[in-house]
Amino acid sequence: MIEPLLKDEAFLADVQAARQRTDAVHIWWLGQSGFLIHSGDACLLIDPYLSDSLTKKYAATDKPHVRMTERVIAPVRLDFIDVVTSSHNHTDHLDAETLVPLLAANPRLQMIIPEVNRKFVAERLHVDEDWPVGLSDGERTSVAGFEFVAVPAAHETVEPQFLGYVIRTGGVFIYHSGDTILYEGMAHRLKPFKLDVALLPINGATPERRVAGNLNGVEAAQLANDAGVKCVVPCHYEMFEFNTASPDDFVNEAQRLGQGFRVLKAGERMDVKSV
Repeated sequence: MIEPLLKDEAFLADVQAARQRTDAVHIWWLGQSGFLIHSGDACLLIDPYLSDSLTKKYAATDKPHVRMTERVIAPVRLDFIDVVTSSHNHTDHLDAETLVPLLAANPRLQMIIPEVNRKFVAERLHVDEDWPVGLSDGERTSVAGFEFVAVPAAHETVEPQFLGYVIRTGGVFIYHSGDTILYEGMAHRLKPFKLDVALLPINGATPERRVAGNLNGVEAAQLANDAGVKCVVPCHYEMFEFNTASPDDFVNEAQRLGQGFRVLKAGERMDVKSV
């Protein structure tokens, strides 16, 4: 199994040290599509999956979700989170075994979701339907110093239950696509934000996996280049054996295009300074 660069106590120590600094926005990859972002005095979790719920759920099926990378941190230990997102209802982006303990550890936690998923989210997490902040395409809101703009995602068609988010914080623009394939006008939609960082899936789409697909590595690098992104970070790989891809194609294409990129290991931090 792949061991995170930092996990448990070492990960928390790195987070606590970074939280003392205000000279940059700090981003950690938590595995799959999960990221922790610190800015100013606030922390945001994007689509965290920090359990073995899917491995247990599919253990006795013909589609086992065998974990590839060890967990970075138990959600209950993240007791300093101000806001969390879910881009859609699939369990690796809306995991009760991650989010219920996270909410218990952070009683004032706020949550950003696609508006149309409100009832589903409330039932899965056993929360009041009025609690999450729901967004639809083009809508925006600000929570704990993070400004969110909802952007369509196509998993595998553009539908309101699938969103990405452009996040502005500390003078930095970050785009998390959620799960998505390319759709017409996607780069054009993103370019006006002058994105500093894009967090994009690279596991691709193959019918034999029997799950909805995503961008592959070549497409992710090309999308970032077309959208004028300064730095693209790949995600949604090395979590489950049946649904992963090597980042090599992504790296090769980004280098060919002259596109800025960063490949993180689980538990690794990158720092982004506003210009």
